Amino acid sequence: MIIGAGHAAAQACVSLRQQGWQGRIVLIGEEPYLPYQRPPLSKKFLQGELDEGRLFVRPATFYEQQNIECHLSSRAIRIDREKRQVETVTGELFDFDRVIIATGAAPRKIYIPGIDAEGVCELRTMRDSLELRARLTAQSKVVIVGAGYIGLEVAATARALGAKVTAIESADRVLSRVTSPEMSRFFQDLHRDKGVDIKLGETVTAFETENGVLTGCRLSNGDVAPATIAVVGIGVAPNVSLAEDAGLPVDNGIVVDEYTRTSDLQIYAIGDCSNHPNALLDCRLRLESVPNALEQAKTVAATICGKDLPYNQIPWFWSDQYEVKLQTAGMCHGYDQVLLRGDQEARKFSASYLDDGVLIAIDAVNSPADFLPAKKLIADKARVDLAKFADLEIPYKDCFK
Repeated sequence: MIIGAGHAAAQACVSLRQQGWQGRIVLIGEEPYLPYQRPPLSKKFLQGELDEGRLFVRPATFYEQQNIECHLSSRAIRIDREKRQVETVTGELFDFDRVIIATGAAPRKIYIPGIDAEGVCELRTMRDSLELRARLTAQSKVVIVGAGYIGLEVAATARALGAKVTAIESADRVLSRVTSPEMSRFFQDLHRDKGVDIKLGETVTAFETENGVLTGCRLSNGDVAPATIAVVGIGVAPNVSLAEDAGLPVDNGIVVDEYTRTSDLQIYAIGDCSNHPNALLDCRLRLESVPNALEQAKTVAATICGKDLPYNQIPWFWSDQYEVKLQTAGMCHGYDQVLLRGDQEARKFSASYLDDGVLIAIDAVNSPADFLPAKKLIADKARVDLAKFADLEIPYKDCFK
């Protein structure tokens, strides 16, 4: 039984069959769609460059051929650990031997006047993206509430379509929770150069409306930013209520071990909703990334099929904005030095994060040659050779001991 229908759930279906699982597989998904890719929702799909059919992780024929039962437009509301049953919102009961919770995360809400106005939206699902795409034109006035990855990606897409864009960020810099001030400045300059009006240290206190339709966003300083569309992107929270109600430990996600098992060894959690140990980084993490979802799905399938495959990966992520591809690896929290390498003016450089001389993370802008070896260097706790690092003729991979 797989609860959820995102990247993690789709990969779990694939990997279970690949690992030799011959038993019944039931997938329960809240949306009316088979599992699909989420990253394009704020980029190519939103811009209309990618059609709906190319969004799906696997075609419908895959699930039919692999005898995977897909119950869509359904929602699991209870896991009965004693009876080994999952109940859905329609009252259906499914018996289980194993349950994989892959419920992902949901956008955080803001509760301010006008939140229900026509034109105020969020971006998490295909339906969200389709509705936003239908509204978005060159004449749109778009206000982005929250300048994280999703907000900045939507800003880039809206500008590419010719819309006027204002980004509102409560912190003193964009991407403040995930990167360094140096990298924040680069992205601020990039978006401002593209015509985005970025307002830092401000919050939206109300959505101004006329006859229920959005007309503007009132800011904490009293100003009103004109708006026909407002996209709220202030982060997500893991969907953990099923686990909580079932009495499973939850701490910023559903607590699992390196094999994705919860405290109930017949119940697993993977993807954005899980909090897992990482031996390479010596900490616990809850990650919101496609690579994490895919790799944890491979681990849970191996575990269920009786094979030891502990999940132990260096986290990595990417973001596409305009002509810039950002690739990150590791976790930059706790760094004491950041080294820049490359040409910021040419938008081809990297930022390496060190802790006492040891590489712990990298942000690479249009620099795959730096990014690709960095994951192994981080895992190996490689130390930088500053003399070599300063010589741009020396490949990145050869600048560490």
